[in-house]
Amino acid sequence: MITSSTVVNSVVEKLRQALARGQWRSGDMLPGQRELAEQLGISRPSLREAVTVLETLGLVRSMPGKGVLVLDADLAEAAQAQTGVAEASLEDVLQLRYTLEPFIVGLVAQSISSKEIGQLRLTLMDMREALEAEDSEAGVNAYIAFHEELFTLTANPIFQSVVQQTSNALKQSAAVLRNSPEHLAARLEENEAVVRAIRNKNSAQASAQMRHHILQEGRRMGIELNIPDEHPAT
Repeated sequence: MITSSTVVNSVVEKLRQALARGQWRSGDMLPGQRELAEQLGISRPSLREAVTVLETLGLVRSMPGKGVLVLDADLAEAAQAQTGVAEASLEDVLQLRYTLEPFIVGLVAQSISSKEIGQLRLTLMDMREALEAEDSEAGVNAYIAFHEELFTLTANPIFQSVVQQTSNALKQSAAVLRNSPEHLAARLEENEAVVRAIRNKNSAQASAQMRHHILQEGRRMGIELNIPDEHPAT
């Protein structure tokens, strides 16, 4: 069964290819939502999510009351230079996260303070409150905030610039996260397991829990990561 997030990912790729072929050029407006959704055979909500991803990639811009504008190639390249992930697919995003986040949480578990643990737990409480209120937007925002807080806790100064790429990549996938609010409970449970390991100063367990979480995120997006390392896919 194709999940809604997989549909969005597929539509994003189709639209990117159409833009690359010049089907719509810089300064053109994309067809209206109803027309374009019918052409692609998808729902209008799925199309809106795909357009949000394309905006994040710097390829289009929504113009309130007018439609969706195709951006100049130079502007798209500038957006790519700024984010470093403009040409990244969702699988690329997950591979980057899998490479960095488990190592980062392992480091964090070695040096985190009680105050910092408290802040992480408060952000998870925000996720739980959003889940109970069935507020998917707030849930996604809390999810991203939690991972960004983890990124900022690493003391290695070289990591700071690299970590920014992970943060940008995470935001790039936000549209897909919003399109699957039914998975918020699983994301919360997995992130709580990460924090428990961090609180126990167990670096190996924190890293393992984060690897598990990212692999599960991939499966929820319809992506089975092929990880060429010694860690089993749990």
